[in-house]
Formats: sequence, structure tokens, C-alpha cells
Amino acid sequence: MSGYGSFGTVYDRLITGVDYRALGEYFDACISRAGGKKGILLDLGCGTGSLSMEMDGRGYDVIGVDGSFEMLGEAMEKRGGRDILYLAQDLTELDLYGTVDAVISSLDTLNHLTCYADFDRALGRAALFLAPGGVMAFDVNTPYKHRAVLADNTFVYDTDAVYCVWQNSTEDTLTRMDLDLFVRQEDGAYQRLEDHFSERAYTHAEILDSLTRHGLELVGVYDAWTFDPLRADSERAVYVARMVHSVQSAPGKKDSD
Repeated sequence: MSGYGSFGTVYDRLITGVDYRALGEYFDACISRAGGKKGILLDLGCGTGSLSMEMDGRGYDVIGVDGSFEMLGEAMEKRGGRDILYLAQDLTELDLYGTVDAVISSLDTLNHLTCYADFDRALGRAALFLAPGGVMAFDVNTPYKHRAVLADNTFVYDTDAVYCVWQNSTEDTLTRMDLDLFVRQEDGAYQRLEDHFSERAYTHAEILDSLTRHGLELVGVYDAWTFDPLRADSERAVYVARMVHSVQSAPGKKDSD
């Protein structure tokens, strides 16, 4: 799995353009439109917890899971008095006590699983704990975005707190990302950090095959963050699926629960 290291400690200060309130509203709509309910929600790859907090505020009992200790450290600090359970787990080895009513995964988390076997296993582990009738909604960067937008481009982000040079190297559907970070300290000096991770884009056929294999029925595929059909030049796709039947029972969950 490709995850965040140093980048996790500055994520919130650098990625400032995400409207988490709107994102929470959108995923809430995805769940309700697919017939889901406001129960226990798993935020898969929760990062620094911004979306987890939004979903908590919308009436869900939230479990946030991420493989980055740096990201989870940020999430714990800003959680406040919210009753959100954060777990440090590899998404391919997800292990919960019982079932959940909804699963969400946002901002290309699943693209960071750069081997299809890992991508499929992560969906399978999440599906294992999704109750019958439960809803899974996630977004992914598309192959088009990797080819035409990420490509071999370099991006520069300059904020008051962080200066970042982000360099991409794309081959087929795999993009390697190399970050040079300069983080402003309290005394005005800058600390230099670096991070390296990768993303892979998956085709619709690959995603559909994985969902079907794990007992999930596709409800819709949308151009993010809308309910419009996916276009050839869509940069991000949102998949919404419903659990038709569990492939196997979730560990620790009794039939009478």
C-alpha cells in the first residue's frame, strides 16, 4: 500500500481547497439515495478526520480507519469531544468487531493501493463488515486524469505555512509522486521534508468485477461531485454500491446481534 508519511503532518495546511461540508452532504446523499441508513459508518482511509467529523455531525456513528499514523495523529488532535473511533489499520487487513451500515472512502484513497490484488482485497475486507442492504460509496481518480492531468507534470503549492513542489511521473495507469516540502516554523525558519507515494487508476471493468465478487450490486457511477453520468473526460468517478448478500459472516458478529 502506498500511503502518506511526512505529507500527513502538513496535509490540512496544504490541501485547503476541499469543502468537507459539501463532501459530507454529498456522501450522505449517496447513502440515502441508495437506500442506506444513518447507522454505523466506516470512513475508509479517513486521513486527518475532516470527513469523519462531518459525517459524525450528520448523525452517523463513525469509525475512521487509516494506515498513516501521521494522519491519525492529526485526526485525534482535532477530534475534540466527538465520539469518533479512529483505528490504525492497513486497509487490506481491515478487522472490525462487527458490521457497519455504510462505508465511504474519499479523495482517491483507493488509488493509493497500487496493486489490483490489494485494491480488490481492501474492497473485500470492507464488504465483509458491511451489513446486508448497507451502502458503499467511494471516489477514484480516473485513467483519464492520470493520462491527461497528473501525467508527468509538476505542481507548486505556496501557502503561508507550507511550500510544496509536487512532481509526477506517469507510466500507463501508475503515477509516482515525489514531494519536496518546506514547512514554516514558529521562528520563521523552514524545515525541509520529503515524501514519495504512488497512485494507480483502475478501469470500470476492474472495479465492477471487484464489487460483484464481494457481493455488492452497483447502484451508480457518477462524475464527482454530482449525480451526473460519468464522462470520457471525468477526472474523478464516484461509485455507489449496495450489499446484496455477504460472501461470509463478519468475525465477532453473532446472528442474533
